[in-house]
Amino acid sequence: MSLIGKEVQPFTAQAYKNGDFVEVTEQNFKGNWSVVCFYPADFSFVCPTELEDLQGQYSALQDLGVEVFSVSTDTHFVHKGWHDSSEKIGKITYAMIGDPSQAISRQFDVLNEESGLADRGTFVIDPDGVIQTVEINADGIGRDASTLVNKIKAAQYVRQNPGEVCPAKWEEGGETLTPSLDLVGKI
Repeated sequence: MSLIGKEVQPFTAQAYKNGDFVEVTEQNFKGNWSVVCFYPADFSFVCPTELEDLQGQYSALQDLGVEVFSVSTDTHFVHKGWHDSSEKIGKITYAMIGDPSQAISRQFDVLNEESGLADRGTFVIDPDGVIQTVEINADGIGRDASTLVNKIKAAQYVRQNPGEVCPAKWEEGGETLTPSLDLVGKI
């Protein structure tokens, strides 16, 4: 079942962020845009490359009013250990949420029940706590965080301009479409 258009359900979790353990709830996904990036496991192979890449986009995302959260079924203690021992993960300044109960991974429908690990899922959540985009990759396929910036710009544009939609490869300032009977069969 699609999670697009669904509000994030209540949860409480511990996270590691900037040298501290912090509590994160679904309320952290309200009032601003959020990116939630699920990944299989700390101390793994593709995951550190993705999380470092996401950190590389963090400033651009924050400029758009977006907060970033990563999530795995590891604990927040393991996140701290990984942060302290990995050059790539040591760069991360966004919250790394621990989901050892697997409740958040289940809620976002990315839990691989056989392995007990999260799939590679990326979610963009609007300021109302409603999921606007979902991307899920197979375990061996890493994500490119640079694609998030344009997706979020498009989502923000559509939210601010009801009745307009952004076509493929839309970039800020580009032409949008206003769906109408006049456009049927002409695109």
